Amino acid sequence: MQIRQLTLREIHLKLLHPFETSMDRVTERRILLAELDLDGMIGWGECTAGEDPFYSPETTDTCWHILTTYLWPMLRGKSIASAAEIWDLLARVRGHNMAKAALEAAAWDAEAKLKNLPLWKLLGGTREEIPCGVSIGIKDTLEELAATVKKELDAGYQRIKLKIKPGKDVAVVHHIRNLHPRIKLSVDANSAYTLDDLQLLQQLDAFYLMMIEQPLGWDDLYNHVQLQKQLQTPICLDECIHTYEQAEAAASLGACKIINVKLGRVGGHLQVKRIHDLCQKYSIPNWCGGMLESGVGRAHNIALSTLSNFSLPGDVSASARYWHEDIISPEVTVTPQGTIKVPHAPGIGFQPRPDRIDSLTVRKLHFA
Repeated sequence: MQIRQLTLREIHLKLLHPFETSMDRVTERRILLAELDLDGMIGWGECTAGEDPFYSPETTDTCWHILTTYLWPMLRGKSIASAAEIWDLLARVRGHNMAKAALEAAAWDAEAKLKNLPLWKLLGGTREEIPCGVSIGIKDTLEELAATVKKELDAGYQRIKLKIKPGKDVAVVHHIRNLHPRIKLSVDANSAYTLDDLQLLQQLDAFYLMMIEQPLGWDDLYNHVQLQKQLQTPICLDECIHTYEQAEAAASLGACKIINVKLGRVGGHLQVKRIHDLCQKYSIPNWCGGMLESGVGRAHNIALSTLSNFSLPGDVSASARYWHEDIISPEVTVTPQGTIKVPHAPGIGFQPRPDRIDSLTVRKLHFA
């Protein structure tokens, strides 16, 4: 299969509601879409980098630069037997996983279409329906948070994740747990704490949470090892895991009991599969985290969530939770039971909408 052409676009999508974490407050997403021609078949990928370097060192602008200046020239005209070869072709560039994943994901979509297979089957997925949870941003009041939680539970979502930060943590969790004693509940700190906050974090053990996600530094495996020894609640690592080697270190050292896998953060589907297999070996469950993706990125997340060790409800939720109108057809929907039925059409299983995408595009480059 020959890599022939690339169209790179930046689109702007306004969120239905602001999304606040311990790092940032997002109202509009700047998203890069990669449209890759592989043997005459078009595949779509999405770059999940944020607008600012708060979650990751990568941003929308750094990814545009790396994609256009370095990554595309490395792929242009190359012949590959499988999209799995993309990773090695780009290995000379260190890091920049989100930029790499945009191209790699597009190649996987195109390969699946060429083989007339749903992407999830090409990846080795095993389930035709995936369980869904939601991630709820920090709210101004407990009343507003409680109303949002109730709305999502009424919609059928199987797990509620609350974003927390210093000053909005124990009281927030206590309030929601009192209202909903039996729900699957977790929290996500996005690296907002240090080991000096041990006593506060230990208070969260009282609320029988599924996990505390990324409580300490975004690159701090060592102190997560120390923290997990002193917590009953499982730690889930997110920002710390950019590579297979970091996942192996976390598993072998006992830095966590769960690992959240994000396609962009680890560099694409090949690395997702490698980390998935490693975690399965260590009996560490996975789930798919979200990055406020458009429908293209969401479709890729659905596909990877069908892998067997993605056994916990992920952040893959309905398009309508985030967007007035998505860029794919049909939009992603969630059943009343809190699941997404996996599409059977070739590739990602959803059709990007050229008219909608063109109306949102603020810059575009075509490479032949």
